[in-house]
Amino acid sequence: MKNLLIAIALMMSAASAWATPKVIHLDEYNGYFAAEETLAGLEPGEYTFVVTNKAKKVVGFLLQDAKTHERLEMFPLEPGESRSTTVEISSNGFRYRCPINPTPWYDVSVK
Repeated sequence: MKNLLIAIALMMSAASAWATPKVIHLDEYNGYFAAEETLAGLEPGEYTFVVTNKAKKVVGFLLQDAKTHERLEMFPLEPGESRSTTVEISSNGFRYRCPINPTPWYDVSVK
């Protein structure tokens, strides 16, 4: 029985190591972002952000740790361009905004 429990634990550990990141799709417009997925109830882990510029002008994406404000990612986007990035989100949560086109901070907490 003990060996069976160890085997199950090892299999679960290996499966989580192969887990794919969760994806968050964000569309950026003039002055605001729209998310395809709900951002409520997220847990710490690896996330891929797919950001699409729908503002018809150059915009940017700035992603920070919500507590420390450490920059996790930042990049510009040409009109119509989509770009993705994968980052590790801690229990601190995250926040994002456009540093070029004035938008408010979007604060997202995680469990």
